[in-house]
Amino acid sequence: MPASLCLIIATFLWGSSFIALKYAIAVYDPALVIFLRMLTTLVLSLCLWRYVIRFEYLKGDWKYLLGMSLAEPCLYFLFEGHAMEYTSASQAGVIVSCLPIIVALMAFFMLKEYISKAIVIGFTLCIGGSILLTLLSPNTDQAPNPLLGNFLELMAMVCAAFYTISIKHLANRYSPLTLIALQGISGSLFFAPFLFFIDLPSENQHDLTALMSILYLGSCVTLGGYGMYNYAIGKVSVLTAAAYSNLIPIFTLILSAIILGEVLDFWQWVSIFVVFAGVMISQRHQELVVDIPLNEAGDESISSADISHLKSVPDANESKG
Repeated sequence: MPASLCLIIATFLWGSSFIALKYAIAVYDPALVIFLRMLTTLVLSLCLWRYVIRFEYLKGDWKYLLGMSLAEPCLYFLFEGHAMEYTSASQAGVIVSCLPIIVALMAFFMLKEYISKAIVIGFTLCIGGSILLTLLSPNTDQAPNPLLGNFLELMAMVCAAFYTISIKHLANRYSPLTLIALQGISGSLFFAPFLFFIDLPSENQHDLTALMSILYLGSCVTLGGYGMYNYAIGKVSVLTAAAYSNLIPIFTLILSAIILGEVLDFWQWVSIFVVFAGVMISQRHQELVVDIPLNEAGDESISSADISHLKSVPDANESKG
């Protein structure tokens, strides 16, 4: 499957998670919701065990595996689960648009990732379109403390950026399901102790819609969304993958219109178009091509100095999807 299609599917599923999460935390405590979500992912991963055990461990990988697990799902879901208590889905979407910038900075310092003009222009359009989209969205009563909620969501994006960098280092040796299963194990263990400090619902307090939302989060969003993302990030630059995160608030808004009956006005559609344009422009980052001149005999002629210069260009699998 093309990496671009995987990233679109992943961002669509993540965009839908805001709606499902809102349904779930309206009935259950966020810690219980995240625990049941990760437990669902773990159970489904065990059903696919023969795919989970496909990996090649190298010395020192434990640091990246541990960092990945702590960043996401543990701290990421902890921050995001409580952020949705205090801010709206649309405002959280604006904070999500900061993810490419955070990823770009981390990739530059940690991976020496190449940053092109197309990436800068595309990110600018994406972030500008996302901010415009939120400013034009109507106010609701679903954001009782937006300052706190948006700060928690920003911390979640820092964790997501570190997760992206870690996955880029591990993706070529570990199958997507291996990494997802590890997330299921770490997430279940991390959130299990929180159950002793919250009020668990009684039998007559359960809600079918909320339970189905949790099941959807653990299966489709975590298993499907992260599976697609982990597969794609092994084939494209982390900056290319990060650019697609700007589609998350777009899909959230569109699904809100379809599921919740919200109406999109003309300027909201304009904002959506700007974000999509930014994503398309940022994809020019992968079209880095080096022309090698031919000599009179038609053979490639290039000096050793030129070869050394060309080696400074990012590797093909880093700049091409």
